[in-house]
Amino acid sequence: MSEFTIIRLGHQGDGIAEGPVFAPMTLPGEVVSGTLDGNRLRDLRIVTPSGDRVAAPCRHYKSCGGCQLQHASDTFVADWKLGVVRQALAAQGLEAEFRPIVTSAPKTRRRASLSVKRTKKGAMAGFHARGSDVIIQIPDCQLLNPNLMAAIPVAEKLATIGGSRKGELSVLVTLSEVGLDIAVSGGKELDEPLRLALSAETETHKLARLAWDGEVIGQREPPVQRFGKALVAPPPGAFMQATPDGEAALLAAVREIVGNAAQVADLFAGCGTFALPLAERAEVHAVEGEAAMVAALDLGWRRAEGLKKVTHEARDLFRRPLMPDELRKFDAVVIDPPRAGAEAQVRELAGSEVPKIAFVSCNPVTFARDARILTEAGYDLQWVQVVDQFRWSAHVELVAYFTGKDV
Repeated sequence: MSEFTIIRLGHQGDGIAEGPVFAPMTLPGEVVSGTLDGNRLRDLRIVTPSGDRVAAPCRHYKSCGGCQLQHASDTFVADWKLGVVRQALAAQGLEAEFRPIVTSAPKTRRRASLSVKRTKKGAMAGFHARGSDVIIQIPDCQLLNPNLMAAIPVAEKLATIGGSRKGELSVLVTLSEVGLDIAVSGGKELDEPLRLALSAETETHKLARLAWDGEVIGQREPPVQRFGKALVAPPPGAFMQATPDGEAALLAAVREIVGNAAQVADLFAGCGTFALPLAERAEVHAVEGEAAMVAALDLGWRRAEGLKKVTHEARDLFRRPLMPDELRKFDAVVIDPPRAGAEAQVRELAGSEVPKIAFVSCNPVTFARDARILTEAGYDLQWVQVVDQFRWSAHVELVAYFTGKDV
């Protein structure tokens, strides 16, 4: 077995030694030993531990791939995630003021994608092991909300009914205001007997909704989420923020940036996470590529009380971004693109006269690329708020405040 000194962490949370050699569950400065398998270190042993090393709070951590950083202190993880964003900006020649990171508490995840497979004795649900398709059961998970944990036996029962021994089900479970919202993919093709069996499970487990490969099988009540004063029932599988306090931190930063703006555009609006709370003070135009999410947002707005006007548009902002003349009437823009960023839309924003931009991102690298486009056009990056709602993972989210050329 050879010894290696860990130099830094990669963006996936693995330690990296010279080579590069990748060593999971290690920290910078540690001396480790193990057996090289390609460029990865197996059979790891910590020879000299870091002062930032802590005992993992979850007994599943060594085998489960759901978390990557439980072996590191909270302070280390916070500093590392701030550093990831700083480095991404520095690579584009940018720097910014950073606000203190906001981290979600343990056991607050309200949404998870479970891997589920039939077995000889029934079924098993959990997360994949690191770098493997082996499913690890997680009865004492420290990440998921306890009410979400109730979905695990439900997912296993669904696999015994509609899964195959060869394949694997993906079961997306979400806590709604009225119970569990479950969307299954990868199962058997629906026929009448399977529909009846799944419908019975919806009643047995008192699920808010059960969808199978995009088709709603049963719905006892609309699986509503609260966005400010509005209650919205997202379509099956629709994007949502992972934790309530993480969403609250993102929204607080966005609200601060938008301030007293009277006309706001919300781009990549989803089901209204930002648009509907912002409508308490401003008229909002929500733009989203998925028509079903736009419809859910609109229905939530129409049924809510005390909100200003919310207009909406189903539009592919990658292929058909809002142009500067369309952006002219807005006092502020909120943009929350997927991991790929929003280069086409950002180039049009850069050519606009919008005075304030609240940029929400889940990828520091594409954010930094888009931030450079804005700053080169004369926008100023005022500050960055990092939000760690994917606790113990390598995932980083942020909100950034840009002011226009004349602000």
